[in-house]
Amino acid sequence: MDFGFSAEQDMLRQIARDFLAEQCPMALVRQLMEDERGYKPELWKAMADLGWLGLAFPEAYGGQGLGFVDLTVILEEMGAALLPSPFFSSVLLAGQTLLLGGSEAQKQAYLPKIADASLIATLALTEPSGRFDAQGVADVRATATAEGYSISGTKLFVPDAHVADVMVVAARTKESGDKSYGISLFLVDRTTPGVSITLLQTMDQTRKQCEVVFDNVVVGRDRLVGMLDMGWPILHKVLNIATAALCAEMVGGAQRVLDISVAYAKERVQFGRPIGSFQAIKHKCAEMMLQVESAKSAAYYAAWAVDEDVSETPLAVSMAKAYCSDAYRYTAGEGIQVHGGIGFTWEHDMHLYFKRAKYAEFTFGDATHHRELVAQEIQL
Repeated sequence: MDFGFSAEQDMLRQIARDFLAEQCPMALVRQLMEDERGYKPELWKAMADLGWLGLAFPEAYGGQGLGFVDLTVILEEMGAALLPSPFFSSVLLAGQTLLLGGSEAQKQAYLPKIADASLIATLALTEPSGRFDAQGVADVRATATAEGYSISGTKLFVPDAHVADVMVVAARTKESGDKSYGISLFLVDRTTPGVSITLLQTMDQTRKQCEVVFDNVVVGRDRLVGMLDMGWPILHKVLNIATAALCAEMVGGAQRVLDISVAYAKERVQFGRPIGSFQAIKHKCAEMMLQVESAKSAAYYAAWAVDEDVSETPLAVSMAKAYCSDAYRYTAGEGIQVHGGIGFTWEHDMHLYFKRAKYAEFTFGDATHHRELVAQEIQL
């Protein structure tokens, strides 16, 4: 069996690596951390020109019609570069939600604009409970009105909401004993009256997140995505896709941490010899590599499962998220230890990877949450 990437995918990886090395050096990452927008419009447009924003969209909607595994290759390199951009929120969250649940008119209206970088979108899902399941959608509610629907409530940790032109908002439209029933999805423009957005100060400033408050925000009936009360099946599938994508980013970041640490261990001399020759450092790097390679296997399996839309996709994604969450955090922590005192300084880049690892660990559910999902999938 061939478990490798194709020649075309390897070429895509090299193009992405070279592009990001030139266009997104760590100096730019640090600059964008301080920039309230959190992204560089020129870089965003250049990514669109390369076809990245529409890579996995069908050609009918301005995309290239490639698969999720192809997208995984680019996501790994984005994770390695700590790319600050609204790619995740626009392409993987809002974009996939529209692709899976939107009407033909909605797809034609929004997906080509996402693909050519003329529109930024995001998904407003998480609420003060911090849950990534159907039970967590409880605070934001939508009620029917003569004009359409009135939405009220608060969303937290909405990625890139402050620069998004439109948000897909998950709101509860009906109470039910089955919490997965009664959730609906609505398209809400950022400038709609009643929408207020506050940029949050979080650990990982390479990813901007916001609080969004809806105060009787009225949207028309044509802004409903999918069927009324039936939004959760769409969200569940989108979360699987986004979680698999996050795993790809995590293994890219973990690999870069390993590369930086091994290079430092070969160069840093103590007691007349490179520190990499000492067993304590040697074994740290060896264990880091074991973690990274195992995380890659889990992430690639999840990517394949998403691409093929097989029945074991939820199991594959949860296994990958549980393992990659632990592996990235462990590798980033050990990378700091290998570097010693310099690894704790602001000037060194290692802490940026550690912060991204902590952000990714809890996004879409931490390892404990996904181990529970794995247990449920195997009927325990």
